[in-house]
Amino acid sequence: MQPLPGNALGDFLRASRGKVAPADAGFSGDRENRRVPGLRREEVAGLAGVSADYYTRLEQGRERGPSAQVLDAIARALHLDADSRGHLFRLAGMTPSLRTGTSRDLLDPALLALLDSFPAAAAYVLGPSFDILATNGPAAALLSPFAEAGDDAPVNMVRVLFLHPDAKTVFVEWDSVTRATVHALRLNAGIDPSNRAILTLVDEMLVVDAFRALWNDQTVGGLARAYKVFVHPSVGRIELVYQTFDVHDAPGQQLLVGTPVAGSASADALALLGALHATALRDVDA
Repeated sequence: MQPLPGNALGDFLRASRGKVAPADAGFSGDRENRRVPGLRREEVAGLAGVSADYYTRLEQGRERGPSAQVLDAIARALHLDADSRGHLFRLAGMTPSLRTGTSRDLLDPALLALLDSFPAAAAYVLGPSFDILATNGPAAALLSPFAEAGDDAPVNMVRVLFLHPDAKTVFVEWDSVTRATVHALRLNAGIDPSNRAILTLVDEMLVVDAFRALWNDQTVGGLARAYKVFVHPSVGRIELVYQTFDVHDAPGQQLLVGTPVAGSASADALALLGALHATALRDVDA
């Protein structure tokens, strides 16, 4: 990807710093002492940890090769949201990386509330390395055979699928599920090649023959609409249709929602499983 012609990057930087209130960045907001709205160039440079001369050349179009680290630092200095950060990267001729630091603590409260708005579906949020960041009640119940003691749900779906002894029993179509998972993980690795969680996971999993064969196939593909069959030790067979949604405000996060056919045996089984799981949690807390 090449930078856009002209000085589109500089125009965007100049407009963006003009929108940041100095007080919001820790500077004096006294208008009488400021000739320009927003932040000065040297203030942005200081916040981003680069020299004022370098930032000036970048804004004037005389510097064309900023690193991803510099762009990330400038994005933070300018208080850019996810869309604006991605636009900044693309103007510089780079593919925006997944934002680092994604964790349970950084999940949008609105997303957590959305999870609970699916009482008859199994919904959960995955991070770029397939860490399970949050679940609703039915999803926690569905994945409970893989949860460690004291946890509501397992920590990472890749490790569950390839390392847990019961994975092939619970996931009836294990071959297709693992294939789609590894292909999506490789896609995420290409989007963010420096993601430590993905690198660590892949390095760990390459000793597993089944994972290594799929990884070395070099196929990439995002998670799509999928039909999944589970056999849960408490309620038996559950058939769900999964839809995957990208979390717009948190690049790299995905919301997965598995829904049974209304009125089906699977719907009844999922409802029963959720009730059993909720009762078990209450007994533990009592």
